[in-house]
Amino acid sequence: MKSVGARVRATIRDVPDFPKPGIIFKDITPVLADAALFRDLIEAMAAVYREQDVAVVAGIESRGFILGGALAAALGAGFIPIRKPGKLPHDRRRVDYSLEYGTDSLEAHVDAVSHGTRVLVVDDVLATGGTASAAIQLVQELGGNVIGVAFLIELAFLSGRDRLHAVPSSALVMYY
Repeated sequence: MKSVGARVRATIRDVPDFPKPGIIFKDITPVLADAALFRDLIEAMAAVYREQDVAVVAGIESRGFILGGALAAALGAGFIPIRKPGKLPHDRRRVDYSLEYGTDSLEAHVDAVSHGTRVLVVDDVLATGGTASAAIQLVQELGGNVIGVAFLIELAFLSGRDRLHAVPSSALVMYY
């Protein structure tokens, strides 16, 4: 029987020239639609962190919410959203970061984590590492202790792992 990673990889849909020409977008929608595969991938991701006393999972907007919420439930942890600006209703902390094509920002509620809270950051894809790096910085500025960063997919050829502030990371599917 195929591993969970192999099953996920076989189910991911490549969408050429999205969001711009030359990019091959890794669409996880078919993966999420397969109930058994979704359950299995969450269990595989949770297994990496099950013994690490994760108190809170921080999911990065937007697909990180889907994975992060399910992962938080599997780990018996809380969940906090890390959002694009202007989406959170309460007092927020903001981190600006650079992208290959400009800048962007992430926000979280200022009371999202208590000092020393063990946080696992989750997103669907690790590409250049800019968004994940900003999420780590944001959680740390709030006082959280980022114990890991979990991804469904890592585009290793983009070397995004190098930008993760030496925080351990994991990915279920790697593209080299």
